[in-house]
Amino acid sequence: MRAVWSFWSKPFQVRRNIGWYSDLHHLLSWGLSLRTARRHYPETALITDRPGKELLVDQLRLPFVHVSTELERLTDVDPGWWALGKLVAYSIQDHPFIHIDSDAFLWKALPQRLTESQVFALCPVFYAYSCNPLPIEIESAFAEQGAELPLEWQWVRERGSTYFREEACGVLGGQHVAFLRHYATTALTFVLNPDNAAAWSRLPNKICLNTIVEQFMLSACIDYHRSDPASPYRGIQVNHLFSSIDEALDERRAAKLGHTHLLGASKSHPVVAKRLEERVRREDPAYFSRCERVLSGTA
Repeated sequence: MRAVWSFWSKPFQVRRNIGWYSDLHHLLSWGLSLRTARRHYPETALITDRPGKELLVDQLRLPFVHVSTELERLTDVDPGWWALGKLVAYSIQDHPFIHIDSDAFLWKALPQRLTESQVFALCPVFYAYSCNPLPIEIESAFAEQGAELPLEWQWVRERGSTYFREEACGVLGGQHVAFLRHYATTALTFVLNPDNAAAWSRLPNKICLNTIVEQFMLSACIDYHRSDPASPYRGIQVNHLFSSIDEALDERRAAKLGHTHLLGASKSHPVVAKRLEERVRREDPAYFSRCERVLSGTA
């Protein structure tokens, strides 16, 4: 199975360390994420743009087996849509793969039950529409502009549930590459189709919409195509590393599965930052030094 990372440099340049304690810790995380995962998945790939390749490959010399600058296609896209880099990466895979966020570390290989499944994700996350109204706000914006929502989205909303599910994508992949490409292409078209631009302009804060486009759309595609007798993906199933977000946040359970994902505020916590520094300095002092030199401009 191919291990894939994506790095769209434009959101990084706009938001800098994106929640990390410092820029140094963001770069250290890249090295550790690759270092841990390639022990189990030696075929590695980076999907990035030209500035991303210059930073991660040319300057930091991270040893990805395959490097693509496919994310150059996003040069003129609003960087608030940070998840689009991941969606492009999913959409161009032609072999079974696991996409790994750069703040995720695989101390152990993923369970075989996961890697042999059609589709897998980190865990399911459930929200009440009354507490998270973002899907309804998107629907209202599209209705006001006469724009059309994806078929899978419409089907899910017609079920009339008061809750919706997202598939957390800290890790995402599977054997059914054609379905994953379909899902990713659907989500990309949803955002980038010029016919939808006026609707999206009614929602200026794109940052908060990313998990809806990436994670809710994945669950919608899974549920619709699993149930549609005419779909080429009929019967599609998803498995999870963790059964719930609570289990994913349980340190003992995560340690047993050999998975660490630095979610939210944990990336900026000084204790986490210190542990990250110590581990990378101990295990790969040359990489640690390169990170310091790159940030000081002396690389």
